Amino acid sequence: MPSNKDDGGWKKFLWDSEKGELLGRTGSSWFKILLFYVIFYGCLAGIFIGTIQALLLTLSNYKPTWQDRVAPPGLTHTPLSDKAEVSFSLNDMETYLPYTKTLKEFLAKYDEDNQRDQMKYEDCGEEPADYKNRGDLESDVGIRKACRFHRSLLGPCSGIEDREFGFKEGKPCLIVKLNRIVNFRPRPPTSNESIPEEAQPKVQPNVVPLYCTNKKEEDAGKIGEIKYYGIGGGFPLQYYPYYGKLLHPQYLQPLVALQFTNLTMNTELRIECKVFGDNIDYSDKDRYQGRFDIKLQVNSL
Repeated sequence: MPSNKDDGGWKKFLWDSEKGELLGRTGSSWFKILLFYVIFYGCLAGIFIGTIQALLLTLSNYKPTWQDRVAPPGLTHTPLSDKAEVSFSLNDMETYLPYTKTLKEFLAKYDEDNQRDQMKYEDCGEEPADYKNRGDLESDVGIRKACRFHRSLLGPCSGIEDREFGFKEGKPCLIVKLNRIVNFRPRPPTSNESIPEEAQPKVQPNVVPLYCTNKKEEDAGKIGEIKYYGIGGGFPLQYYPYYGKLLHPQYLQPLVALQFTNLTMNTELRIECKVFGDNIDYSDKDRYQGRFDIKLQVNSL
């Protein structure tokens, strides 16, 4: 009966009732092993938690620790499509309805009624001015006020009177903004050396200028006039710096509205927009760092 003998062997190894052993060890042995692993892993957990806590002590709740490694702000536009393309037909409202809907939703937070609270917002002027200093990030001032930016500053691209933002007439609008970076102060260009000649007239004090033109040489003369709406046709300095979500929860970044008033119809046009500043760079790897390009096509049929 070898099978019975074998069965008895492994069963006895699992639990030996005569010696009170489990898997060949007594209860006290198992207790010592369990106690060792509890202490061992408890120490590991303590070291891990202590390391994390020590690291957190070196971090600020209000700004990135290594902000010198943060890339310059991106330049983005609304409406924004996956392929950076805006194409529509004048006689078909359904083709431009998604664009106008996106613009309405984006500008809703810029409604005047949403900026009436005197404890949260303040008037910073409708002319370009210097940076608005609201104290240090680490000070105990608490939540900072934000500059008001009424959408009426965007003229015919505000959506107040023209709810179609020019799309119905073949004069579409784009809303452009600089992405937020905590404590970043964009610096206007101090010279014209790095600015195209045609963009140099846009340079003025206390504004980071924006300029758009044709991306391809063959599109020169097909873009027509581009009108700029906002404060100074660029990004005024009084809206900077941004203090972050904790200290600046109601912050409204300044906007620039572009209206293309005389686009060549039934033609795909490539347009590039750039913002110019001494501390704003461009990257071939990131098409939105300091610039963007977009395809526009208005079909007359």
